[in-house]
Amino acid sequence: MDRISVDTTVHFGQPCIAGTRIPVYCILELVQEGIPFDEIVRKYYPDITVEDVKACVRYATALVKTEEVHVAAP
Repeated sequence: MDRISVDTTVHFGQPCIAGTRIPVYCILELVQEGIPFDEIVRKYYPDITVEDVKACVRYATALVKTEEVHVAAP
């Protein structure tokens, strides 16, 4: 996950694409809208790469995969 960084001095510690101030959630919102990765780079964030977009998806997947969910008993 070297393409994603967490720094308390950048966006209040929100995960960002390394070397930028672009929060991961901004990229994920565009992915959620169905915008192709290359279009995200071309139209919205020309300073990043498709690999950066993929890294955001991998980061979110890893978070969900390792998250503990506690369900109350009925």
